[in-house]
Amino acid sequence: MRCGLRECRPLLEAPDSQVQGSFGLGEVRSVTRQLNEESAVWRVSNRHHHWGLPVTVLHPESIASLALERCAFSIRAASCLTGQSSRAAWVTSTVMKLLLTSGGVSNPSIRQALVGLLDKPIEECTALAIPTAMYGHRNAGPGLNVWNFVAGRSAQPQVELGWKSVGLLELTALPSIPRGAWEPLVRETDVLLFSGGEAVYLAHWMRESGFVDLLPELTDTVWVGMSAGSMVAAPRIGEDFRAWDGGESDETLGLVDFSIFPHFEHPMMPGNDAAEFERWAATIDNPAYALCDDSAVSVVDGTVEVVSEGQWRYVD
Repeated sequence: MRCGLRECRPLLEAPDSQVQGSFGLGEVRSVTRQLNEESAVWRVSNRHHHWGLPVTVLHPESIASLALERCAFSIRAASCLTGQSSRAAWVTSTVMKLLLTSGGVSNPSIRQALVGLLDKPIEECTALAIPTAMYGHRNAGPGLNVWNFVAGRSAQPQVELGWKSVGLLELTALPSIPRGAWEPLVRETDVLLFSGGEAVYLAHWMRESGFVDLLPELTDTVWVGMSAGSMVAAPRIGEDFRAWDGGESDETLGLVDFSIFPHFEHPMMPGNDAAEFERWAATIDNPAYALCDDSAVSVVDGTVEVVSEGQWRYVD
């Protein structure tokens, strides 16, 4: 669960919570509850560091009651379902587990992070490959690049990780077929693999197809995104990354409260450097990560962690 900074203040300053330790509320980015039989721990994290701050509680139920009374918790901003702006809301993904990559599952660290999100080995998991974003970007599809992604021949590994099975789901086709033909398949799948391409285009078809309506119920599903397949989870992508003329703005789903600048310091993209990242980040009004193709962001229950064997940056 996630509560906004203003709503967190009464809880964290409450005398009966007896928080041991101090921190600046301006640095707080998530509060998740962990209760055990003897005590309660509120894990307070910003996007670079995580701290476990002990909370002395005689009755663990009291802290839960206090949270409900004093915090305006939200499972998820409803605006991500309607397409309305979610920038005013502080949102997080409690929809599913997210592994947001720039270049796919490209190294052992990212693969290990993926394994940690799954409740069974990769070899026992089913996956659905979703190439829809590729059709919205002139450099991605249609054509050979789409086939390479679906066939597991991409330079950004997703499909070729050794899944028990991999199916294909094309979101643009869903409005023309009965919902009963595809919804059960999505619900029973362990992992959703979102290709790169154009994030606004992908967000459009996720809404248009009704796919986005399922997200609040897919609590056991793992989302693995690459480039645009990761960017679409953000509140917005910035005008620089818009490559599809059909969208009215650069707003996307808002499943998380930060944006992603992919392919950071890529040798074939000399413009994707630190200076360009900072210039782009200044044009959006939410936090942002720059991720090279050996970096990813994992989001589970509001806790954000960077997984990297390369370069990454963060701005608030």
